[in-house]
Order: sequence, then C-alpha cells, then structure tokens
Amino acid sequence: MEPEALDEAFARMSPRMSPRGTSPASVLIHGGVLILWITLFARAFMLHGVVAWSVGIAYVIYDTLLLGFVTFKTLPLLKRRPDAPGDAPLPTLGVVVASYNEAAVLPVTLKGLLEQTVAPAQIVIADDGSTDGTAALLAGEYGLVQPEEGQLSAPSGTYPSLRWLRVPHGGKARALNAAITALDTGAVLTVDADTRVAPDACAAMCRAFAAEPELVAATGILTPLCAKDATGRFFQWFQTYEYIRNFISRFAWMSADSLLLVSGAFACFRRDALLKVGGFDPQCLVEDYELIHRLRRYAVEHGQDWRVRVIGDARAHTDAPGTLASFLRQRRRWFAGFLQTQYWNRDITGNRRYGALGLLMMPVKAIDTVQPIYGLTAFVLLLMFLFTGRFAIALSVSGVILAKIVVDLAFHLWSVHLYRRWTADRQGSHLSMAILAALAEPFSFQLLRHMGAALGWLHFLSGRRSWGAQQRTGLIANE
Repeated sequence: MEPEALDEAFARMSPRMSPRGTSPASVLIHGGVLILWITLFARAFMLHGVVAWSVGIAYVIYDTLLLGFVTFKTLPLLKRRPDAPGDAPLPTLGVVVASYNEAAVLPVTLKGLLEQTVAPAQIVIADDGSTDGTAALLAGEYGLVQPEEGQLSAPSGTYPSLRWLRVPHGGKARALNAAITALDTGAVLTVDADTRVAPDACAAMCRAFAAEPELVAATGILTPLCAKDATGRFFQWFQTYEYIRNFISRFAWMSADSLLLVSGAFACFRRDALLKVGGFDPQCLVEDYELIHRLRRYAVEHGQDWRVRVIGDARAHTDAPGTLASFLRQRRRWFAGFLQTQYWNRDITGNRRYGALGLLMMPVKAIDTVQPIYGLTAFVLLLMFLFTGRFAIALSVSGVILAKIVVDLAFHLWSVHLYRRWTADRQGSHLSMAILAALAEPFSFQLLRHMGAALGWLHFLSGRRSWGAQQRTGLIANE
C-alpha cells in the first residue's frame, strides 16, 4: 500500500480530520461530571460533618463501583485454563521496532525478538532519524547495509528476517506507518525499542490471531522494569502492582466488549485492518490508544464484528520511569493523550449505536477525565480540615478513607491472585509486598499519578504536542 493511500484512509476515518460533532448525550455526560465536581467542592465550605468532604466521598464511591465491576467481570479467570493450540494456520507476523536514538537498548530488544520460538517473518527497525550510534550498531553488529532514506534495506546476512527502514525524524507514529506500508505480513507486532519480549511471545500472538478471525488488535502483558537505585526500586514496586491491576481491568473490559486500551510497547494488529483505518495518528500523544477508537468506529460504521483482546500468555518486560521527573513526564503525556482522544471521539459517548462502548465505557472515560481532579481536591480538603482545626470532620473522613483502604487491599490481593492464575507468572508479585503497596499507595504513589494527570490537563489545554525524552535505564539495569 502506498503512503498516500494510507493518508486517505486516515483522513476518512479520523474524527480529528473529519469531526463527527457533539451529541446532546455527550454534552450532558461530560458537563454533568464537571458541574458535579464544582457543586461538591463548594459544599466543603458550607456544610459540616463528613458530608463536607462530599467530593472525596464521590471519588470513593465511583472508584469502589469500578472495582466491583472489574471483580465481577474477572470471575471467569478463576476457572480459566490455558487455551489449547488450534489447527488453524498461523498468520505471517511482521515486527516493527520504532526507534529514535535507542542504540543503548536496541540490542536487548533485538535479542528477545531473534530468539523467538516462532520466528517472525520480518523484523523491521523503523529508524526515526536517529542521531546517536544506531546506524553504526545496525551496520556493525547486525550486518545491515544502510538504505536510502524512506527505503527498506536488504535483509541482514546474519539475521535474514531483520531489515532497516530509515525515515526522516517525525515521531513514532510516522515511523510505524512507514513500516506497516512496507511490510507484507498478515499481522503486525509493534514493540518499543525499550521492551524485551518473552521467547514465546510471538507464538502466543500468532495463536490468538489464528484462533479468532475477528481479532484485529491485541495487547500482551507487560511487566515494568526500573533502575536498581532507591528511587527506581520505589517506582518499580508500585508500578508492578499497578500494571497487574491494570491488566486485570483490561480483561474485565474485554469481557464487556469495550476494551480500548492496548499497550503500544507490545501490541499486535491485523495488518489489513490497520490499513483500512489509516494507521497511527502522528498528532496524538498516545497513538496506540487513539487507534483502537478508530478501529472500533470503523467496525460499527461498516458492520464488522471486530474484537480487541488482551493475551495472557504473551508477555514482555518494558522500561518504566524510575525517577519522579520521568514518571510525571510519562503520566502527563498519557493523560494529555487520553484527553485528546476523548475529545475527538466525544460523539461516541452516550451513543447507542456503539453498544457497550458508547453506553458504558465512554461514559466511564468521561468521568475519568476529572477523576484525578476529584482525588487531588479530596486530599487538599482533608489537609484544610486539619490545618483549620476542623478535627471532627477529619476524623469522620478518616473512617471513610480506612474503609476504602480495606476495599482496595481486598481488590489488590484479588488482582494478584487472578494475575498468577491467568499468566502463570509469580515473579515480582509477592503477597506481603502487595499488601504493603496497597496500604502505602493512597498517600504516595496514587497522589503522584493524580499529579501527573493534572499536568496532563495543562498540557492538553495549552495545545502542546512535545513531551520530552525519557531516560532508558530499567531494561539495561535488569540484564
């Protein structure tokens, strides 16, 4: 497929390029969430007793309802057994590694890909105009001859599946789009240059796509890796259990046929579906998340029964931020990109045409746009009660917080148990450490997540597109 044809398909399907408008239901849902926050915040200065903390109570109720929904939807994992290999032929698999100045970590990523039990037909390094030692690495260590810009190299003499695509620096999405137009495989696996896939990861993805013709996008299970210094260990501890809970939640939303979030660091797509919707959006800060919305939009508008899955036996380790600055930078980008996507796809919110996606998932996402604001406001109000001597209110609030911690702890342990059954992975998920993380998180890591989201609001409202470079230390430190 020519790049021009991909651009045309994108222009037709992108709500950013071709806005669909805003429905009254969407205005009501999004506006109602904001008005509710203003009302509840104002009550703190007018009422006494625990109801003065209404914004915090609303936050607790909403989050508890979500945990209840996820718990119910993940009950099948208690009886789930590994899927038996099917008889359907496996699709050909192409792997794209988008890389910009990643020479330090590329060897780790490539080692994992070149040692797969089911070897990919093609592995393309989409070199996004790197200016570090990437060219020397690919030529010297992997025997690749540098191609002309925009061209795909000849296969490596040492690793026949490995090829090099050089494109002008334009961001990850553009590099990915250039690669998927150059590939000729049935499925495309995107792997970040700081991600090491397990030896059987490609086989697991191929089996999933072979077993389900309607499957168009799938995410594997990621485990975060941080540097081994004090701050790195702190962030890896909390992020490990955060990732476990998140993937359990993805299973729940998958069960409700409403999964929107895949991890672009390790995700697989049916190539023809990617081409039909125009590939990745270069203007979105979270191109993988936005893409799933377009895939689901296309399915509804063209009567397709396309599905999105999370594959429990496809696993990988990925570099995660291990310092406060890099963590806030990552969460700022994630949340700003989430807000972008929610705004562009606001017509789906409350839209019956989209089924559970429009009536359940997108309204939940509308609430999530301000959930961090609710959380930070609740914390600030609690501090205000203490500093102004309103100890009776603070004492009542502490009872609500304690009850929520108990609920969170129960869900935390439930998630770890299900995760172990689902993935057969027990590394890094010790129950004693999970309990400590659950008790400490509300007053530490959770506040940092909300701070990153608040910065994401500022990033979104300012219209900025750049978000800064991340340091890659976790993957190398754990080799």
